[in-house]
Amino acid sequence: MNYIALIHKEENSDYGVSFPDFPGCISAGETLEQAKSMAQEAVINHITILKEMNEQVPAPTTLEEIMSCPENRSAIAFLVEVPSNHTVRINITLPEDVLNIIDRRARRLHLSRSAFLAEAALHFGKHSGNNLKTA
Repeated sequence: MNYIALIHKEENSDYGVSFPDFPGCISAGETLEQAKSMAQEAVINHITILKEMNEQVPAPTTLEEIMSCPENRSAIAFLVEVPSNHTVRINITLPEDVLNIIDRRARRLHLSRSAFLAEAALHFGKHSGNNLKTA
């Protein structure tokens, strides 16, 4: 799920980040990249606290709605991805030797097979531009 964050920058200050969907959830960074990274951490932590308090997590507001507010017009909007914690059970078919490799590496890393495959997919996804064969 993606939420809209707003970057605010005043002269002689860090880049500030706020979330219209989460009043009080703010973050900052010395650089744009740091501000974006800190923003994701801030919103994930905010959502975790809301869930622990059995509070409702709001659905993301549209960009049009957010930017229609006069106080948001001077900010720059960007999307912050909030990973889903919703798990889905799947059934896959692999060659036995590949499954053996997965299981050995998962054991070595003290991970379950599912956790290993998820970590591998996340790692692989970060390195886009790889040579994938398409069917």
